[in-house]
Amino acid sequence: MLRASEVLIVIEIISPTSRRMDTVVKHDEYADAGIPYYWIVDLDEPLSLTACHQAGEFRYQDEPAVTRTFTTREPFPVEPRLDRMRD
Repeated sequence: MLRASEVLIVIEIISPTSRRMDTVVKHDEYADAGIPYYWIVDLDEPLSLTACHQAGEFRYQDEPAVTRTFTTREPFPVEPRLDRMRD
């Protein structure tokens, strides 16, 4: 078992049956727990990734959803091609 203080990032793949839970409830719970990064992957077309990062105590700043190439240096360098994940 991990403590929230030991978690750097959570990557959530939205389930069709729990969309609200994945994008609202968990979003707020992870922010409250102090997890620095939360990425939400939506498999509906077009496949997208929304990156959220801590922006003050108990809240996230959400970046606009990305549908082609997601590029970031935080919390580690990565550049996945979202538009090719179904190929």
